[in-house]
Amino acid sequence: MKNSLLLVLVFFTLGVAAKPKHSYVRIKTNKGECVVMLYNQTPKHRDNFLKLAKEGFYNGTLFHRVINEFMIQGGDPDSKTAAAGQQLGSGDLGYKVDAEFRDSLFHKKGVLAAARDNNPEKASSASQFYLVQGKKFTDEELDKTRMSRMNGRVIPESQRAVYKTLGGTPHLDGNYTVYGEIVQGITMVDTIASVATSPDNRPVEDIRMEVSVLKKSEARRIEKRRLGIKNSPL
Repeated sequence: MKNSLLLVLVFFTLGVAAKPKHSYVRIKTNKGECVVMLYNQTPKHRDNFLKLAKEGFYNGTLFHRVINEFMIQGGDPDSKTAAAGQQLGSGDLGYKVDAEFRDSLFHKKGVLAAARDNNPEKASSASQFYLVQGKKFTDEELDKTRMSRMNGRVIPESQRAVYKTLGGTPHLDGNYTVYGEIVQGITMVDTIASVATSPDNRPVEDIRMEVSVLKKSEARRIEKRRLGIKNSPL
């Protein structure tokens, strides 16, 4: 009996230990796919994105706004049935998500962040998001950006190092909620960012997405591979 209880306890402990620390989603397009880890530090955005993904909301929506060396934006509900050339970006779901700014989460290349309108609370769109491509900056460029576009906001040295080596869009920090990052397939962003676009930044060729939530087993495998990576907000 004691041995049986011990085995049950061991299996239970292993099961608890194996639970993924984060939730992950896969974004698939005809230009490639990526896996995004959602941050636990931004639970409102995480839970809202997971809810929409599980409901299949994003399937068939477009990356409707693409700007090279900046970002690729999608999630407009109107894009599912949009005619060629139709201007997009105003569609919503009738609610917003409260801003969740965290000093440690910034606009480095590959992060997932929430689009929004000009509401004073800086609350996020319920569905529209963007993936950052950005560019690499020099110290001089970062100093100029900080003074001209960030109201003198200090960029921590650790983040400056990332903006200089990996790249990103620092002027968006503190204005748009960052709530995840690509952990596999970041080249998808570069591929989509390079496509031909119309004057309103909509890709000439429609780029539709499918978004799915990864199963716990796949999430565990990803986290095992990521063990030992420094400076990750795990």
